[in-house]
Amino acid sequence: MGLDVGSRTVGVAVSDELGWTAQGVEIIKINEEEEQFGIERVKQLVDQYDVKGFVLGLPKNMNNTLGPRAEASQNYGKLLENEFGLPVDFCDERLTTVEAERMLVEQADTSRKKRKQVIDKLAAGLILQNYLDSKGKLLSEL
Repeated sequence: MGLDVGSRTVGVAVSDELGWTAQGVEIIKINEEEEQFGIERVKQLVDQYDVKGFVLGLPKNMNNTLGPRAEASQNYGKLLENEFGLPVDFCDERLTTVEAERMLVEQADTSRKKRKQVIDKLAAGLILQNYLDSKGKLLSEL
C-alpha cells in the first residue's frame, strides 16, 4: 500500500497482485493537530486489499535533507508499524505532487477544484509505482 501523508489528508494507492502496477484508491481525511490519523480506515483497506506492507512518500528537501513534513511521514510510518506489524518502507517523493498536478492538467485538463480532490490519491499512486519500478529493476539486476 502506497501512502502520500499530508497534514490533512493521506492519499492511498495499492498495487495489483503481481506488484507491477499501482492504482490510487482514495483519500483519507486526517487531522494531525487533533491526533486523528485515519488508522481505522487504513485498517479496513489493509484487510480489503490484503496488504503486506506500506510504502510512504518521504518529502525530502531539494538538498536531500529532511524537514518537518519528512519527519511527520516517518512518525506516521512508526505508527503504522506499531499498529499493523507490517514492514514500512519510504520512497523519495520529491516532486511527485508536482508531477501529479502536471498530469492532471496536461492529460485530463482537470479543473483546479477537481485536482484538489484527487491529487493526493494520484501522488500516492506515483509513489507506489516508483517504488515498484525500483524493486523490479533491482530484481532484474540479480
